[in-house]
Amino acid sequence: MPIFAPFRALRYSAQQDLLQVTAPPYDVLSGADRAALAARDAHNIVAIDLPASSDAASSPYEAAAATLREWRASGVLTLDPRPSFTLYRMSFVDANGQHRNTVGVIGALEVVDEGAGGVLPHERTTPKAKTDRLDLTRATSTNMSPVWGLSLREQLTDALVAGGELLGEFRDDDGVTHRVERVDDPLRVRSISSLVASAPVLIADGHHRYAIARTYRDEMSETALADAARTTMTYVGELVEQQLSIAAIHRLYRDITGQQLRQVLASTFDVVPLDKPVNAQIIAEMSQRAALCLVDDQLSGWWLTPKAAAFSGLRDLDSDRLESALRTATHEVAYQHGFDEVSAMLRAGQAEAAIFIRPTSIAEIRRTADERLLMPPKSTFFTPKLRTGLVMRPLDA
Repeated sequence: MPIFAPFRALRYSAQQDLLQVTAPPYDVLSGADRAALAARDAHNIVAIDLPASSDAASSPYEAAAATLREWRASGVLTLDPRPSFTLYRMSFVDANGQHRNTVGVIGALEVVDEGAGGVLPHERTTPKAKTDRLDLTRATSTNMSPVWGLSLREQLTDALVAGGELLGEFRDDDGVTHRVERVDDPLRVRSISSLVASAPVLIADGHHRYAIARTYRDEMSETALADAARTTMTYVGELVEQQLSIAAIHRLYRDITGQQLRQVLASTFDVVPLDKPVNAQIIAEMSQRAALCLVDDQLSGWWLTPKAAAFSGLRDLDSDRLESALRTATHEVAYQHGFDEVSAMLRAGQAEAAIFIRPTSIAEIRRTADERLLMPPKSTFFTPKLRTGLVMRPLDA
């Protein structure tokens, strides 16, 4: 089972407004998003976590490291006096209009080799350049944003209900309230560490960050950072229904038209035209109809209802069904969450068609973990996203 340890956290000083200086994860930010966040506050975390390219002699990562050193020296960022865990609570209204409260704990999770057990992937990853996060870690010697893990340990949530020392609370632009609390009482720290280490942790979000942590661990094996690099900063919550809000990541297709998709899918799906314009309401209606929705580049739509015997033996995953149905068709697929975002890409000509899919169920995520299976790439989109900048982990502390 994996090691889960406290660490000396680097945090914004109490004088900083956490709403203004923190940010969503780097991999959900567009260039415009980054610019808007940087304009909010000169000390917004994107200056380090998503350094802008420049014509300066130094690389963006060297510039990020210099900014980090400057902010620490000037007191913008302060280092905790002793190791601690950070409780991270979020309060929000989910896509179904239900008010939800979640809690997890941020600590240092063991970096294990692929297939070694203890820390498990839950979906195959898409080919992706990993040098960005690796170069940033090399330059800063700091874990800037947490991997998101799901613990199979029952009652972990119960152990996190009691509060810690309140460090900050704010409501973001999407109406999500974020609250962080420090826990450094030795007895409670040992209890949390033991609970998380008693069961496997499933990587929910941040597979690439965890993968580069392996590379970094190996690079540091003969250095003073060897011990610290054997773990990486991770938010761990319990794999349980009330703690998770899951959205779908939809599919965008190129090199195949909407008409060609309908022809290919007709053998495994009942394909029926929508009797109304495509709008955001189809997302909720898909679950009611037990159907997916195909939309072409003219924003015309068709319901796709899986045929009863077409997917015998497959798991109850739309991503699995589409991967199976299109395995012999020539196409290129991209991934995007959000109805508005997908529609905008279709209108901009960035894809020839899209298929909206339904969220993955908690039952299938649990099955993935229990049976050590892997889902197709981009099968889940966990929400709300953890803010970057609430906690950082210097590996040299």
